Formats: sequence, structure tokens, C-alpha cells
Amino acid sequence: MELRQRYLSQSDPKAPSVNVEEWGVTFAGDSRVHWARLTLPGSPDRVAAEWLEESSRGPHWLGFLADASDLLAGTLDPDMVPAIIAQVVVPRLSSWCAVYTSDHSGPPRLVYLWHADEARIDGLREQLTEMDVGAADTRVTSALHLAESQVLAVPLMARGRSLGMMCLGRADRFPDEVIQFAEDIGRRAALAMDNARLYAQQAAANRALQRSLLPPHEPEVPGLDYGVIYEPAGEANEVGGDFYDLFKAGDDSWRFAIGDVCGTGPEAAAVTGLARHTLRLLAREGYGVAAVLGRLNQAILEEGERARFLTLLHGDITHVTGGLEVRLVSAGHPEALRLKPNGKVEAVTTPQSLLGVFQEVFFEADTIRLDHGDVLLAVTDGVTERRSGGRLLDDDGGLAKLLAECAGLSARAVAERIRRGAADFASEPSADDLAILVLRAR
Repeated sequence: MELRQRYLSQSDPKAPSVNVEEWGVTFAGDSRVHWARLTLPGSPDRVAAEWLEESSRGPHWLGFLADASDLLAGTLDPDMVPAIIAQVVVPRLSSWCAVYTSDHSGPPRLVYLWHADEARIDGLREQLTEMDVGAADTRVTSALHLAESQVLAVPLMARGRSLGMMCLGRADRFPDEVIQFAEDIGRRAALAMDNARLYAQQAAANRALQRSLLPPHEPEVPGLDYGVIYEPAGEANEVGGDFYDLFKAGDDSWRFAIGDVCGTGPEAAAVTGLARHTLRLLAREGYGVAAVLGRLNQAILEEGERARFLTLLHGDITHVTGGLEVRLVSAGHPEALRLKPNGKVEAVTTPQSLLGVFQEVFFEADTIRLDHGDVLLAVTDGVTERRSGGRLLDDDGGLAKLLAECAGLSARAVAERIRRGAADFASEPSADDLAILVLRAR
């Protein structure tokens, strides 16, 4: 709380004993500060502006720093952090702020500029081309000059690495207290920039890893219309455990697979990579689908403590008169469904042991036929176990009912209809990866 009295009142016993323009008492917690504003030589407007700025400080600055920390910690987007930095310090510390980044391969690069008067940003940007930011000390705060502005260059250092520079500008000098606050914010800003940079690098690496675990392209399969949807759940820095594949195994046959590795992250990615490459290699060596799964099961178990169990649907497609013949094995995977053009839906796989659990396990292939217009649907448990309260999507044959509504649709349209049905089943975002593979004989 603050009490002010403009001009001196001789009748007030608490008033200063000399002539002052304004005086008062400021209460903050248990402290009480008596203050007075004197008329000093120089520009009255400038003195008043500086006094008003100085008098606004106090306990509020602790809240300002706390708010700045919350804002900087609230994003891991490398492009957003410089914008937050600039808008935190303007106009509290300076009239404008320019944030530069450095990658040590060239001069500092201006990535964000903000001015309290937005109309002056373009002009300021041109002026900054004349300022040698590279001449500023990258270890301690230093002063630069630009036209009519005093410029404070605050280095952005985090974990012993120079990330760039935060340049603050104002018409008058920077008080020592403002410099201290600027350096404090600079340290927090640099750490936020480095965290965002590391997060972005990890996310990019994981996206590249995720892409390497999926087919490099969509092949053209004679007599087959197909559609696939893959949606990993979780944060951008997590590699999903679901995968699918469709590839040519021989002159007249194609193979498909859809699987779900237990867990996410690098450990799950290692098993996914092992499964995909093993499937392709053994299929092209002429092994049948049942034999391929038996050998893949052994390969996963040989990984020892790194092994993760895996559910997998693997099939072989060959052309026959009037349609396609499919031999497939479901190793602990959600059952595959066949949709006839008249809307009839039926399960076409026999449940068998999942992979990576038992040493002695034998698989047998189921053989089905897809006539013209028949659809084969395979999904991971991100679809069948989509939860809304205490109910699952596939309770009481929910997936089959959803598929029955897709009669007459293309494979891509069926896949999209199933994806939308899973998304609409619950209001909250899915916590599990989702993969959908639809094969339609044409």
C-alpha cells in the first residue's frame, strides 16, 4: 500500500522539512518506507519517468521473475522461446528486445525482435543491421550503442555453451537493478532455450527412427486395394510400439503384417526393427507365414533381457481366379475380420500364442479367400481397447458392428471410418498407439 502527498504541506507534521514535489509512505509487509521526490537539474520529464520506473519496483519484481520463469518453462518449442523472452522484458526492463542465436558456424542470427511501439519494429530491424552483435562479450553483460538507444547485450549461456545474445534497448541508461534483473532473466531464458533445443533434437531423432520402422513407400499391389493408418500416442519424443508392413515376397505373392510391441521408446523400437527385418528376410527366402513366426519368436527370445513380447498378424497374399487367397497367422493379436459386400462380418483367424514368451510354440496358418469386394480388416489394440469409462470399443462385438457400416467403401475409406469411430468412442485423447490395415480385393 502507498500513501502519496503532492507538494509540501507545512501543516502536516510528517512532511519533509525541505521543499519537495511529492512525498509519501510505502507499506510492504512489515516494512514502511518514507520517500520524497526532489526537483533536480535536467529534464523534468526524464527525471519523472525514471523515478516512476524505479518506484514501481519492490516485492512485485519477485512475482515478475516467477512469472517469467513459468512462461519460459511452459514451452519446449525452440521457435517460441525467443518470442517469450522478448515479450517478458518489454516494457518492464527495456523499450525493445532483440534475441539472437548462434550456432558457431557464422555470425549471430536475429530470430525475434519486439518493441513496445509495434510501429517502430521495421525501422529498428534496419538499424540493427548496423550493430555488430558479434563484438559483444559472450561471457559477461556488455554495453553497445545504436542510434539513440543504449543497448545492453546479455549473453545467453547454458550448460557451458553459448546459445546467443539478448539485446535490450532503451533511450536512457540502464540502472544497476535493471541490469541485475536482465542477467537473471538471461540465465533462465538460456536454460529454456537449451531445453527446447535438446527436446527438439530428441523428437527429430525419434521421428526419424519411427519412419525407419514403417514401410518406405506404399507399393502398388495388383488386384488389391489397401488402406493404412498409423497414429502413435504420447509425447513427440516417444517412439510408438505399433507397426505395419506390406511388401513383395516373390513373383506372385505379397506379404503383410501388423503388430504391437509391448511398451514404447527405444527398447520397443529395437524389437520392432528386429520383427520387420526378420519378416522381410525370411519371407523372401521362401518361408511360409507359420514358419516365419516360429523363427521370429526364437529371435526375440534370444534378445534376453532386452526382449519384449509382441502380438502380430502376418499373412501371405496370392492371386486366384476371381479374387485373392490369404494365408495368415494371428500370434496373440486382435482377430482379423472379413466384411462381405452384403454387410456380413466374420472373424477369420484362430487365436495363437503371442511372440517372445514361450520357447516351444508352433503356429498354424488359416487360409481364407477374398472375393471381389471383400474386405479384410486388421487393427492393433489401440482400436479394440479404446476405453470410454468402463466400456471398451470392442465390447459386444463393437468393432464388427463398426465394420458392417463400411460395406461398399474403398479400403482407404474403411480405414478412415474405423479411425474416426475409435476417436469418437471417447472424449479424451487416446493413450495407446493405433494402427489400421485394410485389404480389399478388387
